[in-house]
Amino acid sequence: MIRNKLTFKENLFIGSMLFGLFFGAGNLIFPIHLGQTAGSNVWTANLGFLITAIGLPFLGIIAIGVSKTNGVFEISSRVSKIYGYLFTIGLYLVIGPFFALPRLATTTFEIAFSPFISPGTAKMVLPIFSILFFVIAWLFAHKPSKILDYIGKFLNPVFLILLGIVVLLAFIRPMDGIGHAPVSGDYSNSVLLKGFIDGYNTLDALASLAFGIIIVTTIKKLGVSNPNSIAKETLKSGTISIVAMGVIYTLLALMGTMSLGHFKVSENGGIALAQIAQHYLGDYGIIFLSLIIIVACLKTAIGLITAFSETFTELFPKSNYLWLATGVSILACIFANIGLTKIIMYSTPVLMFIYPLAITLILLALLSPLFNHSKIVYRFTTFFTLIAALVDGVKASPEYFVHTKFAQMIISLGEKYLPFFTIGMGWIIPALTGLVIGFIVYLVSSRKQSQVD
Repeated sequence: MIRNKLTFKENLFIGSMLFGLFFGAGNLIFPIHLGQTAGSNVWTANLGFLITAIGLPFLGIIAIGVSKTNGVFEISSRVSKIYGYLFTIGLYLVIGPFFALPRLATTTFEIAFSPFISPGTAKMVLPIFSILFFVIAWLFAHKPSKILDYIGKFLNPVFLILLGIVVLLAFIRPMDGIGHAPVSGDYSNSVLLKGFIDGYNTLDALASLAFGIIIVTTIKKLGVSNPNSIAKETLKSGTISIVAMGVIYTLLALMGTMSLGHFKVSENGGIALAQIAQHYLGDYGIIFLSLIIIVACLKTAIGLITAFSETFTELFPKSNYLWLATGVSILACIFANIGLTKIIMYSTPVLMFIYPLAITLILLALLSPLFNHSKIVYRFTTFFTLIAALVDGVKASPEYFVHTKFAQMIISLGEKYLPFFTIGMGWIIPALTGLVIGFIVYLVSSRKQSQVD
């Protein structure tokens, strides 16, 4: 049945599915840690966090809708076909088997299971757990037509109920106030920008481009085929998802700040969340938290496997969805055994490199009607951003590389010529410069073309 709009109930389920795809364990632990470290500056820090953690993903969702495309490959191909392939493959490898997917398994293991076993035993159990985790995720993901039912109608509501109980207890019986909470060093200065950078860790701006294909495909399967109608329904469902995420992020950050009344700033948000759950629910708190983490990570893993496999079948039509889903699950299972700390260490420079490219691509897609989707504007903006993003990536690399002569030379050039480089935002001015130059070249070439015609 072909139609032009979805019912509110259908939008709600798609919004729930999208929320479920976005909201993994990282989305739980990063705002909690932010709340603890920001202390009384939590409101400002949270605002910065929300700009990248929900603002950019929302723009990404809008960009997919407004561009009337199936996803990131079609948008990035406006730079060039080769860049479209390279960027899309790179993006999906980052949020797929190399970083995000393995992180889901290791985060689940370290928070839900490692507290109950010795470090020596953990090394032996992690491979077994990784296999079980990705077998279950594969079983859900191998039928992409069912993803709305699995995540939107089942797993996400279960997750929200479990998390809602802990959040409710934290606000009914708060451990402490917010106004006088101590502020850690990182959040003493440039609070808004620090929160903005911390929002990168959620990977959601990247995921918004990656999950675009799932949203569009789901809406099409419900009978909406007109591009304008798909864009409207994408925006409606995206709004539901983003509002829910913003509310929960804020509540988690405030929980983190209030926990300072009983606990010191923890090494990461996972430890803090475990302490909070145990404080309110006693010995059952860890079991309760384990269920929350397992459901949170599992639903996001299902979404990432599905998005990866559907996109690669689009990129390479001769490939098989089931084989791709199996392959990405096996690769993620292997990389999961590197350990959470190393995954985060190696992912940071890659994120600092690819995030600016994703952000500028989203903004270009939104502004594209102003310059008639001109490849000139896309190319200038992307090229300037690419150079600066490489420098940002080098600076964020592991210490053994940062201390090499080559890396030091690159970093010194960044410090000398790139404003905001010291706070990890060295790409902003080059990106704006590329956009302005590209737009001027577009206007000049358009006028010459009109005179010839």
